[in-house]
Amino acid sequence: MLETLRDSAFGKLVRIFSGKRIFRYPEEIDTGCWTNYLKTEAQIKDEEAATLAAGESDDDADCFGLYTVMSQVSRSARLSCASTTQGDGVVDKSMAPLVIDWGGPDDSENPQNWSTAKKFYVSCIIWLLTFAVYIGSSIYTPGIEGVTEQFHVSRVAATLGLTLFVFGYGLGPMIWSPLSELPVIGRSPTYVLTTLVFVFFQFGVIYATNFGMLLAFRFLTGFIGSPALATGAASMGDMWSPKTRDYMIAIWGCFAISAPVLGPLVGGFAAPVKGWTWTIWQLLWISALALVLLFFFLPETFAPNILYRRARRIRMITGNSNYLCEAEVELKVVKPKDVLFEALVRPFELCFTEPIVFLMNLYISLIYGILYIWFEAFPIVFGEIHGFNPGETGLAFLGILVSTCCFVIPAYFYWKWKYQSRCFDAEGNIVPEEQLPPACVGAISLPISLFWFGWTGNFESVHWMVPIVASMLFAVGGCLIFNCIFCYQAHAYPKYAASVLAGNDFMRSSFGAGFPLFATAMFHNLGVGWACTLLGCLTVLFVPYPFVLIKYGKRLRMASKFARHDI
Repeated sequence: MLETLRDSAFGKLVRIFSGKRIFRYPEEIDTGCWTNYLKTEAQIKDEEAATLAAGESDDDADCFGLYTVMSQVSRSARLSCASTTQGDGVVDKSMAPLVIDWGGPDDSENPQNWSTAKKFYVSCIIWLLTFAVYIGSSIYTPGIEGVTEQFHVSRVAATLGLTLFVFGYGLGPMIWSPLSELPVIGRSPTYVLTTLVFVFFQFGVIYATNFGMLLAFRFLTGFIGSPALATGAASMGDMWSPKTRDYMIAIWGCFAISAPVLGPLVGGFAAPVKGWTWTIWQLLWISALALVLLFFFLPETFAPNILYRRARRIRMITGNSNYLCEAEVELKVVKPKDVLFEALVRPFELCFTEPIVFLMNLYISLIYGILYIWFEAFPIVFGEIHGFNPGETGLAFLGILVSTCCFVIPAYFYWKWKYQSRCFDAEGNIVPEEQLPPACVGAISLPISLFWFGWTGNFESVHWMVPIVASMLFAVGGCLIFNCIFCYQAHAYPKYAASVLAGNDFMRSSFGAGFPLFATAMFHNLGVGWACTLLGCLTVLFVPYPFVLIKYGKRLRMASKFARHDI
């Protein structure tokens, strides 16, 4: 517990104001023990030789699978640095950095060595933060009518408060992912500071004096609140072993899905009684709770940042500026333009030039857009046709939540444990296409769900439970496809996972932002049945896609210069 408090934002402030007399580290107590963290010259030479021998191979792929943008840049820097050293032949040892590393395989500060209880509780904080930000999109929807009345705008214009928030958290990862990967910053300060701004910017939404101010703050809160959405999965990878992290990421995904599903329920009972601003007050309360937990109890999980701060302490103890962590050594040869390229250009390059990635992103974006369309469709089906009030309409979303948490994820975990576990080799690698069988079930479930929902929700004579059961089947399709595609992309493009997943996030959020703008008009003009039929036909086009990838995916990967070729 002491280590956790010491490494939290609260502990860091206590150290600063106490002159580092409180929450001291072992090397500050025993100034001789820091030598245990020093890499030997033989270790450094062995690593350089291994890097050169690996070259462009995929032997080190797993190291980069979830470490986003800076790992893509630093990998190239490491190869360049090692090859330059070999080419020069002679190294000035007086200027060579003295590398600070872990104190051994059991170093307690290494997040991979934390106890299972500590890993789980840190994961819970990140899951809560993810939930608190994601719920901010849909919790606004029950208050749309109130926004139209207060600011005298159309319903479509008022819906921009939803879509700009979603677009903001799709754009944010382009900025926050590289920042959280800098060893001098790390994940914890990024989470804490952005959540602090996220909480206080809610007041700008609540007390907006005009419609433009409301929209501006809705976009800014989405943009600033996005770090947990951008790097939440990477935080799971920081702590959990490769075999466990897929399960932890799936749980994280549950919170990401359940939050927008619960938003209309939470806001639906408040908005009619207290007004639309009450939905934002609810968002402020839950995000403030997340902020308090982050501030007091979230330690740093990003290994390069932990080692950076250790090296900085050793420099202060010894007065020798040559003591550096490995990430600092690598970043010395990193060019800012390379970081900008990997953060802003590479995601779009991979998204639009890699056919596998483009079709996957298009498919998952369509599903995400349909999910956000349903925030407009449910009030029509259950409010206008079945006579539900806004709170009861929010309860209709529980079908998706129950299906996701009680049926889909447990079944997915069982499949991974019982069947997929047999596909791993001795080194823990798995053919990326082995991630896709559940997506075949999901691809078939989606159109069935949409057709079922449309033609049963269209008639008042059909019991309201029937379309809710149909929405449960949508959760089966959405969850299985989301998890399978996420895992496939991380395993098939491990060295470019950051860019592939950032492009996925941006494209997905763009669809989620755009679809609700025409949803109400589409459902009123076409009718619920034909509108869902149109959406169902779009998903039918993608039904063969996971089957094709399972059969021909390896051949397509081998033709790509970005995908993994060794398995």
